[in-house]
Formats: sequence, structure tokens, C-alpha cells
Amino acid sequence: MSKDWPLWEVFIRSKHGLSHKHVGSIHATDAEMAMNNARDVYTRRNEGASIWVVPSAQIVSSAPGDKEMLFDPSNDKVYRHPTFYEVPSDVENM
Repeated sequence: MSKDWPLWEVFIRSKHGLSHKHVGSIHATDAEMAMNNARDVYTRRNEGASIWVVPSAQIVSSAPGDKEMLFDPSNDKVYRHPTFYEVPSDVENM
């Protein structure tokens, strides 16, 4: 029964895109079946150029509560922000 099969996350890169985007999830017994199911379900109109399937159990993500710890440290590195630099007056169209 498919509910006992592992869950896989599906990422598709469009023909005109540069990056893969998460499009959904599927259940499959192995990587080959996941790839075939992903192709059948998410690229029916021949819109994809590449497919990634990743076991959901292998994805590690941050929690919303970790936002401050992960992203606030960059605020004290002003040299990373474009406002830190002065654009010379003779530079046009920056």
C-alpha cells in the first residue's frame, strides 16, 4: 500500500529556468520509482528540463524559531550591505 512507502520531495527545473523548484511530494518504494512517478505526475506537459527526487527523511531544515540565531548575525556585518559603499559621482547607471 502506498501509504507505507517512503515520501519523496520533487524538484523540477523548467526549460527556461536556472534553478530547481519544489513542486510537491510523492510516495515511492525506491529512487527509480520516485523519478518515474515524479515525471508522470509533475511533467505531463513536457515543461521540465530536470527532475530531482529526494527522500523527505533526508531533508534537514531550520525551524521558524531559529530565524534570529541564523539570520540576525548578518545585520552586524554592514560591509555586506550595499549601503556601506559610496558610489563615485562619475559612475552612471549603477
